[in-house]
Amino acid sequence: MDRRKHTGLHRFWRETVRPILVVVVVCMSFRSAVADWNDVPTGSMKPTIVEGDRILVNKLAYDLKLPFTKWRLFAWADPARGDLVVCFSPKDGTRLVKRVIGVPGDRVEMRNNRLMINGQPLGYESLNEGSCGLTLIGDPSKYDLAVEDIVGVSHMIMLTPHARAPRSFLPITIPEGQYFVMGDNRDNSADSRFFGFVPRSEIVGRSSRVAFSLDYDRYYLPRLDRFLVPIK
Repeated sequence: MDRRKHTGLHRFWRETVRPILVVVVVCMSFRSAVADWNDVPTGSMKPTIVEGDRILVNKLAYDLKLPFTKWRLFAWADPARGDLVVCFSPKDGTRLVKRVIGVPGDRVEMRNNRLMINGQPLGYESLNEGSCGLTLIGDPSKYDLAVEDIVGVSHMIMLTPHARAPRSFLPITIPEGQYFVMGDNRDNSADSRFFGFVPRSEIVGRSSRVAFSLDYDRYYLPRLDRFLVPIK
């Protein structure tokens, strides 16, 4: 190979390709182990999160993993009841956003859409759409809103009385290293009622804020009122 051509290729690698590769690897490692954002394509977490939201995911909320793996290097916390978590479905590996309802050792049951944890019924307060400050897509007469209190963590849930959904289940005890998760849209959510417990290793991180939001029904226009909105 011509010496000048070889020198030119080496310079191109050193000055152009290598810096770009370093930036790409650093950015991907950051998204893998530190922080990321997650697309929300369905309404299973309404009214807390709606279709088109992009939520921030704190991957350091519970531990530090080796980038691009599930190997935990350090751990300092575990998911708590009421946390909004991003996890992988144990059924098919789909990445999901759900709420932690029960942690290891908890005894969870549901009676007509009312949860009980360790024998204690959760607190509920009925709402209407106007009183909660939300405007949701669809006919308001077809769904109900309520505030649910999971041992000190209050959040809104959506109920659809006329939908066919599992609204009751017998008491179950959550094994060590497993978690019971559910969607806030209780009658329209594929969650632990369908695919069972979520292993601790399949929980990616915790979310507490919407990064930005796009309205799928309005040509993907941005919903400015949902940019950087806290969620709980």
